[in-house]
Amino acid sequence: MSHVNTKAKVRLLAPLTLVVALAACSGKDEPAPATPSAPATPAAAAVPAPAVSAKVQSMGTEELRDLASKALRENRMYAPAGDNAIEYYLALRDKTPDDASVKSALTDLLPYTLIAAEQSLGREDFAEGQRLVALIEKVDATAPALPRLKTGITNGMQTALKRTQEETDKVKKDAENKTKQLADQQRQQQASEAEAAKQIAAQQDAARRENERQDGERQAAARREAEQRQQAAAAAQAAAARQPAASTAAAANTLRPVSTPAPRYPADALRAGTSGDVLVEITVGTDGSVTNARVLRATPARVFDREALNAVKRWKFEPVSAPVTTRRTLAFAPGG
Repeated sequence: MSHVNTKAKVRLLAPLTLVVALAACSGKDEPAPATPSAPATPAAAAVPAPAVSAKVQSMGTEELRDLASKALRENRMYAPAGDNAIEYYLALRDKTPDDASVKSALTDLLPYTLIAAEQSLGREDFAEGQRLVALIEKVDATAPALPRLKTGITNGMQTALKRTQEETDKVKKDAENKTKQLADQQRQQQASEAEAAKQIAAQQDAARRENERQDGERQAAARREAEQRQQAAAAAQAAAARQPAASTAAAANTLRPVSTPAPRYPADALRAGTSGDVLVEITVGTDGSVTNARVLRATPARVFDREALNAVKRWKFEPVSAPVTTRRTLAFAPGG
């Protein structure tokens, strides 16, 4: 078939008449505004693809006619891209610019493409809208709806970009607020932990001081107890010392000395002119000899002790019926 068949054109004419009238009216009622310059966005700055794909443009005339007729039968008037009736007819028009049937087919297809472009703007499919506007412009660069469609795409892209930016800013602000909130919570937690650590340190310090106080009290009590024990031991020792002295005093009166040589005067003490006395305790056996002797007190200490003991150990008494313990004081005086 070399052009759109008659039946296909009849099916297209009725709805197309109404659509064309609507398009014409919208073009008359709305003055065409000046196309604003595209915003400096990535989508607007990108170089648009050609209205007719390179593949379609490379096809021969007969192949284009066959594919255009098939696209019409299958209702692929303007989509999908690269395989639709309007692209095939545009390529045919470039190859056969005087073919009236091709021009007529494009005129019939234009309203459908206009409606599709409007719908793409409504669903914010700006890439598809730009593709359809490029097809419309290639069909008729003076189409009244073109300025409005271009403005709609530009404004829609700007609105979508603004909305996206607002959503991005909102997400960013929410993230910043969340980060700030987390930081505040972390600071509060750190402050709470620091306060808790301070309280624990104060409690530990108080416990340490209390332990030190209790240790001091225990040590003082231990010292007092030791002093009391020492005092009690000294008292007991003194009592014990007094008791044998008292008990032996009477027994000592029964002792009759036989030989009680005087002690030798230590040479150092004699040269120094030192005097003193030594209290010794002796035990006299039944044979009258001294069986045991010990120093109880010496003044000065450790000066006359040895000579005093040596002397009393040589003492002799008359025999007695039982051992007798008694005390004697040996005096040391130079020239005495």
